[in-house]
Amino acid sequence: MFTIEHDFDATVITLVDEGEEGVSHLKEDVTINAFEDCVTIEQLEPTTDRVQVVTLSMAQLQDLAAALDLPEGVYRLARTEDVQR
Repeated sequence: MFTIEHDFDATVITLVDEGEEGVSHLKEDVTINAFEDCVTIEQLEPTTDRVQVVTLSMAQLQDLAAALDLPEGVYRLARTEDVQR
């Protein structure tokens, strides 16, 4: 399950672990904040009771999206602003 909320300066997506049949432990919710210039991913670390935050630039986010559909290897995406016409 997930929720989507539009705040003043970000879109906030929360991913809720509903579990799988036969699996008794659930992972903490993941909150994704999409800002104009970056994306943050937050999750509570229950052993320390602290929220862990990872910040991705928009280029890193594009690389991640591309990587989900590629086989093993090393890649560099050609960005439109990098391509000479």
